[in-house]
Amino acid sequence: MSSSTSPNSPAVSTEIQRIFALQREHQWEMKASSAAQRKALLQKLKAAVVAHADAIVAAVKQDTRKPEHEVRITEVANVLANIDRNINSVDAWMQPVEVVPSLNPNDNARIVSEARGVCLILGPWNFPLGLVLGPLAAAIAAGNCCMVKLSDLCAATAAIAATLISEAFDEKEVAVLQGDVAVASALLELPFNHIFFTGSTRVGKLVMAAAASNLATVTLELGGKSPVIIDAGTDVQKIAADLAGAKQFNGGQACICPDYVFIQQQQRQAFVEAFQAKVKQNLYGEDGIIKKDKIAQIINPQNFARIKSLFDDAIAKGATVAVGGTLEAADRTIHPTLLTDVTPAMQITQEEIFGPILPVMTYDSLDEVVAYIERRDKPLALYIYSNDQANIDNVLSRTSSGGVTVNGIFSHYLENQLPFGGVNQSGIGSYHGVFGFKAFSHERAIYVHNKQ
Repeated sequence: MSSSTSPNSPAVSTEIQRIFALQREHQWEMKASSAAQRKALLQKLKAAVVAHADAIVAAVKQDTRKPEHEVRITEVANVLANIDRNINSVDAWMQPVEVVPSLNPNDNARIVSEARGVCLILGPWNFPLGLVLGPLAAAIAAGNCCMVKLSDLCAATAAIAATLISEAFDEKEVAVLQGDVAVASALLELPFNHIFFTGSTRVGKLVMAAAASNLATVTLELGGKSPVIIDAGTDVQKIAADLAGAKQFNGGQACICPDYVFIQQQQRQAFVEAFQAKVKQNLYGEDGIIKKDKIAQIINPQNFARIKSLFDDAIAKGATVAVGGTLEAADRTIHPTLLTDVTPAMQITQEEIFGPILPVMTYDSLDEVVAYIERRDKPLALYIYSNDQANIDNVLSRTSSGGVTVNGIFSHYLENQLPFGGVNQSGIGSYHGVFGFKAFSHERAIYVHNKQ
């Protein structure tokens, strides 16, 4: 569906209902499809992405002002790698798991992964195509029909998504819906079998409430305040470079982006200096002017104002700008910023930042850090830098998070043999690799009595 009609109009609602009815009827044919048929559909999707790669890059840059190399990695290369992974693995993933019955070993039993049915995929604005086509590839591998809606904040990307999906699929298999929140609301009223949502915890609660009315299963990929713990005796230069790069990536607008840092007082100054040096090396010319083609702008004025409000509140309550601190409203550019003297009373320690600002807090004992994390919502990611295995084990045993990377950044997300997802407020369910196939599948138990 790609209509210029108002999303609130009866015509749009009728079109949504029409496509849903088509997919509801076709779901049984998709469910019965072979691995070869599913791979053929995925090959068509791959071909469409390859054919439109330059248009994808142009559209995402238009919507987000991301650096081109970031767009080519996250919205093209990673998408193609995800599609290939599903193509190469779906034969194995579809194989039934044989079980020897415990009560009568002469009988037969097996577990079969079957399609959930008609699925809704709601994408975010921060990686507008990659975080839609990744789940879509898994859904197709699992044998589902899908209705897809990208964020209305990325209209150009949504338009190119509609083009390539219409080339790869019949609308009874996959359809893209364009429009604002009214279209998303209309979709959420429908009795989908499964809803896959990537976005904020606030909207995730609305999606889950809508799913509950139809008893739909959900995968919710949300966010939260992901902590970084820097232990004594670690390589502060390397850690600062990691975190400067993480905050530069997509302008800090990533769900697994480090959201705050705990460091010991005696390490803090060295960390600040190393962070500043890395930011200068990455982003600034010899004239001291930031190279704006190397950092994404904040997505819209509302999000810029929200981040500035967090920054202003922190400064008013005593935080110190150790690095950066320049927020340019004219083009929504925030220079990578490090805040020290941060306290839990500041709003910036309570709300996910989703921007290139990093608060730094100091600590005396690891128990103090663990207690702080334990008292708060479970984050999507947790990062710990330490050379002490006992300290690493202590943090892992006493905290909970969607995933963990030790002595690095983002690695648990990038490894597709690991499940990626949150826990409670940071998400429900997981995907990537076989876990994406499982997210869009129902494990059906089949027991066969042998004839006597």
